[in-house]
Amino acid sequence: MTAQLSISHLILQASGLVQVVMGLLLLASLISWAVIFGKRSGLARIRALADRFEERFWSGGTLSQLYESLKPGKEEEGLAAIFRAGFEEFTRQQQHGRVAAEDALASVQRAMRVSQAREAERLEGGLAFLATVGSTSPYVGLFGTVWGIMNAFIAIGNVKQATIAMVAPGIAEALVATAMGLFAAIPAVVAYNFFTSRVDSLETRFNTFAEEFTGIVERGLRPPAAAGHS
Repeated sequence: MTAQLSISHLILQASGLVQVVMGLLLLASLISWAVIFGKRSGLARIRALADRFEERFWSGGTLSQLYESLKPGKEEEGLAAIFRAGFEEFTRQQQHGRVAAEDALASVQRAMRVSQAREAERLEGGLAFLATVGSTSPYVGLFGTVWGIMNAFIAIGNVKQATIAMVAPGIAEALVATAMGLFAAIPAVVAYNFFTSRVDSLETRFNTFAEEFTGIVERGLRPPAAAGHS
């Protein structure tokens, strides 16, 4: 309790600029934790949706039935969004009549790549902020520390006889800024590395599904004669 009160006292007694630095670091830390909790639940939801969709996709039903099971007008996420983009483009190519199989397949692949890019952007949302906080917070805290120590030495220069008791409070309040910088940076860096690994895993899963679905579409586009000779 005494340590907490002393730290609070140091923060309240710090110079205006150091207090601004501490306030910015505290704000960055609070936002980082909000991003961390939101990202954790968001990625868990995407993973759960992907598990359920893949189970339905490989359950043996037709692609048309799977597409019809998706809620019309609802913005799908993850694998369902990629499948919807690819299947709708495949259906459009089929409705156009005589279209070269290579052209139709390329159109389906383009549609899925666009959808994958959107999903990747959704997955990576917030990671840039965590990376920024993790990389800059220690330097921001160090700036506050340097400024506080500089003020402490200026105060020492204004007196004839300096003592440890005079120097210690100024240096201590300056070091609090460094501690707050690390307090903001460490969770952000750990979370960034953890979420980056999860995002990479999901993006690989999306790529694999897109390749598998491309193979299914390619077989569907083959003429019966070609399919018979394979």
